[in-house]
Amino acid sequence: MTLTSEALPPPAWVPDPDGEHGEVFTRRWVVDLILDLVGYRPEADLGASTIVEPACGCGAFLLPIIERLSESCAMHGRVLADLDDAVQGFDLLAHNAEHTRKTVAAKLLELGESLSTAEHLAQSWVTTGDFLLTDHGDDVADFVVGNPPYVRLEQIPDDVSDAYRSECSTMRGRADLFVGFFEKGLALLAPGGRLGFICADRWMRNQYGARLRQLVGDRYALEALIEMHDADAFEASVSSYPAITVLRNAPQGRVKLVEARPSFDEAASRRLAPWLRSEADEEPADASFEVAELKGWLTGGDHWPTGSPYVLELLADLESRFPPLEDPRTGTRVGIGIATGCDEVYISDAPQGIEDDRLLPLVTAGDIASGQPKWGGRYLINPWEDGRLVDLAEFPRLAAYFRVHESRVRRRHVARRRPSTWYRTIDRVTPGLRERPKLLIPDIKSAAHPVLDEGHYYPHHNLYFVVSDVWDLEVLGGLLLSDIANLFVGAYCVKMRGGTYRFQAQYLRKIRVPHLSSISADDKSRLRRAFRTRDRAAATAVAQCIYGVTLPAERVAA
Repeated sequence: MTLTSEALPPPAWVPDPDGEHGEVFTRRWVVDLILDLVGYRPEADLGASTIVEPACGCGAFLLPIIERLSESCAMHGRVLADLDDAVQGFDLLAHNAEHTRKTVAAKLLELGESLSTAEHLAQSWVTTGDFLLTDHGDDVADFVVGNPPYVRLEQIPDDVSDAYRSECSTMRGRADLFVGFFEKGLALLAPGGRLGFICADRWMRNQYGARLRQLVGDRYALEALIEMHDADAFEASVSSYPAITVLRNAPQGRVKLVEARPSFDEAASRRLAPWLRSEADEEPADASFEVAELKGWLTGGDHWPTGSPYVLELLADLESRFPPLEDPRTGTRVGIGIATGCDEVYISDAPQGIEDDRLLPLVTAGDIASGQPKWGGRYLINPWEDGRLVDLAEFPRLAAYFRVHESRVRRRHVARRRPSTWYRTIDRVTPGLRERPKLLIPDIKSAAHPVLDEGHYYPHHNLYFVVSDVWDLEVLGGLLLSDIANLFVGAYCVKMRGGTYRFQAQYLRKIRVPHLSSISADDKSRLRRAFRTRDRAAATAVAQCIYGVTLPAERVAA
């Protein structure tokens, strides 16, 4: 299990020693918690394993590792001096690596090793090099732990950034450097091996983390996730939204979730650790943290949900018992209104001289703010008929209108890509959608705001719509008005400034709904009434009964 560290090339880039390196040093008790969770404990025969710290900094992880390794050797009859391959630490910065070698040697001397052994192991265990660009060959590790650096790729020289992207397939878009550390660290794991990082958790929900989520969901198991946004995990005060993530090279099983509160500290971590290590069956009750255990986790690259462990456990239960909102069996579908690519041309409140059948009354988010559609008088100038682009020769007044605006319309990307159909909108007009009753939901809102259009308007792209062959849309609207629907969207969506939600189709489809036949006539009536009066609290009360759940008090509308 030797990890090659000889004849490494010099670092591909070296940050300014006086600048920011993405270094955030971890408190000792946090390190101990991570080592406990991955199973790097003295009672195990650690001398028979390999542990990797891919960004060792000044030794926050390596020194506790060496202490545990030494204790394990004493328990299992091993000689520490023989364990050249048991520990591998990397750091890009030469002064960090040299400092760590000295502290490692000092620790070994403190533990009773000879000077020659201390110096030899320090040189063997600590490498100056770029972990992401090091060829690890067929090397494997039983444990990978650490606090990988937080550096956006655009802050790194282009040639090095390109090399990282080439080496790490998960590093796409405006990724952070730590994404590559996850990928390379996971690739080193032997079957059953574990990776434990404390790291910013934005990759779990941002677009740049999609490939890493896909990798984890398809090939590895999430064992524990401890959100530490408010906990004092680092030696310096930073706003990095950290979480401890424990991943294993094994099939997915149960997942332990923890939300650490501001009072979470070393004593609290000791109270929590036995449950996390599955040494205690009963979930611990503690004012410093909240916990839950799920039966499994997500596959694929979808955003990982966010929320308290109770909420995530509740959502997992609902997802296991109820079908999704979009369901072919009920003809229920979620879609988005039309994007034109040039609203100034395609949307008008005074479309003079255009054929009447080329005008669609258009409704926008502003038109439904009151809870009822109040048409603002705007029309969509429609170049589509039955899903096909019309022939302008058959509509001379429409053709004349587009010729006036031709230079502007042709500048759009969709027109440059398809010059022969330059007057098309980005999206097609869906046949029959205007006339069909539908629920309209604004794309940006602090809470779901479903509004019924009985079939008068076509939606703009700042509105999502829900149609169904089966549902009474006022009953469904009552469910979507409730805080249970908001729980689903809030757990998966990207939050906007001020805490508002993006009600995109992919998140609306996460909502689970009961079978219509399972809702009593009385509950249908109550949901319908709550929808008509915009009474979110009443809708939530009915929904809780129908779903058979109780929401936390802070998640129920006032």
